[in-house]
Amino acid sequence: MQAIGLLTVLALAAVELWAAIPAGLALKLHPLVVAVVAATGAMAGMVVVVVLGGRIRSLLLLRGHAGDGDQRHGRIYGIWERWGPMGLGLLAPLLVGAPLGTALGIALGAPRGRLLLWMSIGILSWSGVLTLVGALGLAGIEALRH
Repeated sequence: MQAIGLLTVLALAAVELWAAIPAGLALKLHPLVVAVVAATGAMAGMVVVVVLGGRIRSLLLLRGHAGDGDQRHGRIYGIWERWGPMGLGLLAPLLVGAPLGTALGIALGAPRGRLLLWMSIGILSWSGVLTLVGALGLAGIEALRH
């Protein structure tokens, strides 16, 4: 059963940390394990996006996002304009998820090495913070019940 829980957290994290961490805690996995597996899954999702980066950039540009100007008014684009790959990497895992944040970074022309570095730091940071908050919240609920 624990292997299924680990695979569930890994797969969910490849798409979204917000889903993976509560799922891992609900499955009664140790919080440290949840944080590590969630970070690993999110990084795997990020790497897949980087490997497919050229195709993703082409798809985004073909869908008209390059010429309509709307992307220049969104929150992520504002973060990109002000902070570049560092801001995108630190905030995207929390705001839009690591895979989408990575795809947006590639579409915006971020250097892949810097994007990978900052996305990894963001993923590790948010995995730790979200797991800590979730575990403390569950511990608080347990303390109130007893």
